Amino acid sequence: MGMNKNTVLAWATFIMIIMGIILIGLAIYRYADVAGWGFAAVGIGFFSIAWVFNALKGRV
Repeated sequence: MGMNKNTVLAWATFIMIIMGIILIGLAIYRYADVAGWGFAAVGIGFFSIAWVFNALKGRV
């Protein structure tokens, strides 16, 4: 089974969404101080990059 470009982008999107959820979860439950804002910002950044990867499927 070979992976084409769309499959790679789909897996990258899935992994980045999972990492974004984990980082935002850490911001909420583990780091309630100022560091939590940084974790949440990075988690939202992961979501935005995953959105771009999802938009690129079929166009690259």
